[in-house]
Amino acid sequence: MSLILFAFVVRVRDGLPLSASTDFLHNKELQERKQQLKVISKSLSSLPERGTVKGHELNIHFLSSEGVSYMTVCACGLPAATAFCFLEDLRWEFTACFDDSAVALASRPYPFLEFGRMTNKNSAIQKLQQHYNQKGGPSLEVTLAEVQEDLRTSPPQVLTIEHMTLTNGAANGHVEQTAASGQSQRLEPVSAPGILSLVLNIMCAALNLIRGFHLIEYTFQDDYDGLWNVVAFLLAFLCCVCQKKLKSFTLLTLIILCNAFLFGLRNIWQLGFHMSVACLSTLLTLHRKPLDRNMDCGV
Repeated sequence: MSLILFAFVVRVRDGLPLSASTDFLHNKELQERKQQLKVISKSLSSLPERGTVKGHELNIHFLSSEGVSYMTVCACGLPAATAFCFLEDLRWEFTACFDDSAVALASRPYPFLEFGRMTNKNSAIQKLQQHYNQKGGPSLEVTLAEVQEDLRTSPPQVLTIEHMTLTNGAANGHVEQTAASGQSQRLEPVSAPGILSLVLNIMCAALNLIRGFHLIEYTFQDDYDGLWNVVAFLLAFLCCVCQKKLKSFTLLTLIILCNAFLFGLRNIWQLGFHMSVACLSTLLTLHRKPLDRNMDCGV
């Protein structure tokens, strides 16, 4: 089995892909790691020069130098020193082929794809991968002993994908939502029952509002004897239009209490209708899940 499975070269300032190797493996974890490379590439400007993201069977290692980051997906059995030797060799090869101006002027993804594609049998990435997978050691200027000593004095930072996502969000002016933050998050599209619930909620809100304003006139004429009935109607109206996931149970409780207080002004069927709509809305609100963001960034 190959120890170095994938290599990726990106520009640090904006994460623009410059080149990548080609693989035909249908390994699920490899595809996940390749997706995670894009997440990491967007955060490189705020990350250390060297880092490692550990996985179950595959690790990600990256090395950034002179505005370019060299990244690889390796088997966990490959020593970190060997992986960083591969990245140093890849850096030497890339800088020998492309200067800083070529990298800076690149405006489209993968402008140097011939540097790594498998159809080019003489491509630098392909030759390096084959050499390391067959020989297990460096082939150019860097020696394994030098890299081992460098890693001892300055070990790569071990990172997590959660850290990458949070760093990327902060760098772009966004903050990752947490359960305690109360910030908004995109949810799944509204289902047919959800649309029905919305229509019924609007109907209940309108009925509460109409009855509430209708009672205001009689309240002023009767020395405010029905003031609390008006408050109950208007409070039920507000609860119908302010349903939110974090406050669903509180609003449901208020709606039930308001309708119980209005017993006498509404018959049992009207009360049952209003309470049933509130229960349905609360159930659908609580079961609506966040939208799953599937990051497709395979090469």
